[in-house]
Amino acid sequence: MDLGLSGKVTLITGAGKGMGPAITKAFCSEGSFVAVIGRDLNALEVLKQEYSEFADRISVFSCDVTDAADCEKAAAAVLAALGQIDVLVNVAGGTGPVGIPAWETSPEAFDEIVRLNMAGCFHMMRAVLPGMIARRYGKIVNVGGTFGMHGRAGRMAYSASKWGLRGITKSTAIEAGPHNVNVNIVAPGMVDGPRFRTKVMPGMAAARGITEDEAIAEHAAEYALRRISQAEDVANACLFLASDASRQITGVDLPVDGGWAAL
Repeated sequence: MDLGLSGKVTLITGAGKGMGPAITKAFCSEGSFVAVIGRDLNALEVLKQEYSEFADRISVFSCDVTDAADCEKAAAAVLAALGQIDVLVNVAGGTGPVGIPAWETSPEAFDEIVRLNMAGCFHMMRAVLPGMIARRYGKIVNVGGTFGMHGRAGRMAYSASKWGLRGITKSTAIEAGPHNVNVNIVAPGMVDGPRFRTKVMPGMAAARGITEDEAIAEHAAEYALRRISQAEDVANACLFLASDASRQITGVDLPVDGGWAAL
């Protein structure tokens, strides 16, 4: 199926880490010109080298998404270099305090993760929306998380930030809809990768007194499909919501979690 993304310009935040590389590769594979932005330019340059077959489709730009002025500057730089921004995929985000109850979470830690996960997406959306509205075309995909749909003990600050991102997404979808701009959110569950394998599962195994393989099996058993999501699963959801195959879909949160949030 041709998703119609060939030749489109896609701006991706947080492309260098976590799910970012898989999402970047997916859009490049569909023929998009991809502008990757972030604070860690070294990670973005490494990404470009790793995907050398797409080197002519990947452009690197500096930006701190928590800084509204920096987002406006980055969006302007992308427009000057590539001519337009058809798609925005907000991947940049963090985890915040882990395993800490609400009453022990510091105001500073709470503010930091809310600023990154909520304000970061807002700043970038605010920077690209005027251009999309003027052209009467745009697709925005925010990457949230299932803890923003289903509370989790020890993750209050992160859950709050992703829950708030859902509100930002849904309200903006209503406002941007009359201008032919779709705004949606993809909500990954736990995604397999370095952090899952080197931090999350070893921690769970130690706490439960089981092996890491047993911890992975227990984790997978929480999902209807009995398997852990891959970064490519999230990337495919982003592709769908960024394409015209989803032209009549806006304001939704799409869990990519093997069925956890629905159970």
